[in-house]
Amino acid sequence: MSIPHFDDLRKPILTLLEDGRVWKKSEFTEPLIKHLNLTDEEASKEYESGNGLILVDRISWALSYFALTDMLDRPKRGHYQINGLGKSFLDKSNEDINIFVKQKMAERQAEKSTETELVKNVKENDINQNANTPQEQLYASYETIRQETYDEILDTILTKTPIAFERLVIELLQKMGYGGAVEKAGRVTPYTKDGGIDGEIYEDVLGLGRIHIQAKRYNKGSAIGRPDIQSFAGALLGDNANKGVFITTSRFSADAITYAQNLSNARIVLIDGQKLAEYIYKYGLGVQVEQTISIKKLDTDYWDNMPDDINSVQSDHKTLN
Repeated sequence: MSIPHFDDLRKPILTLLEDGRVWKKSEFTEPLIKHLNLTDEEASKEYESGNGLILVDRISWALSYFALTDMLDRPKRGHYQINGLGKSFLDKSNEDINIFVKQKMAERQAEKSTETELVKNVKENDINQNANTPQEQLYASYETIRQETYDEILDTILTKTPIAFERLVIELLQKMGYGGAVEKAGRVTPYTKDGGIDGEIYEDVLGLGRIHIQAKRYNKGSAIGRPDIQSFAGALLGDNANKGVFITTSRFSADAITYAQNLSNARIVLIDGQKLAEYIYKYGLGVQVEQTISIKKLDTDYWDNMPDDINSVQSDHKTLN
């Protein structure tokens, strides 16, 4: 048989996970090859671009969608375990599982207010995908892959220690250009006596300009409220500082955002989990380029400078007439 689409791998994958143990992503390949009766040639088939095995990639996507729809837990990067929701689908058909996953993914996409209308239309209209140009479909796929990487970045951060997270945000801000050419511009404050300040970045050699940092590694469903921002503002005032960055893996409540925007004696920038992941991705911190796709179009200046065949042009005119 041919290699199944990743939608068709969902029921077999859930069945493997029924034992309740934590599975590494790489452990799914061999059992699925046997279950699907794939030949060696099919199991080792690669994409035409040469960028990886087709079966392995489809297994990875099936697992990612399970995690995004909360049917599987990810104890750590590349590891999966079935949970209560996933177990409730063990006696369901592959079609029922697909319907649930597509519904949950549609709900997730509807909640993302930052997406462009083009991307939303392409993602949410599965039936009319062919109505979009190939380029539009490519851009939509790129957005989906990038968002999956954002989610993986945040999941990975949540498996690390709070101190590691503080060091990460210092490194990120320096990657973004803060601290400039100042040697060892960033530092994490002592963990037990930070006075509400988790880190600092010196903007000049003499340390006359400083950016103070608060980093909160909270679960993605949590919200940072106004009291946390007030406390950070008080810490800045106590340190005679007026610039702060509050970074979290979760999100900020509406009251917290309003309070930060209306501060008069200090400037506090809020970076939530989504924006944090975007910055990590954009500035290449802990990520690497897996594949580059080059899309080319005709250079009209080049071709316009090339002499036309007059006879061919006249012939075309005759045909049109």
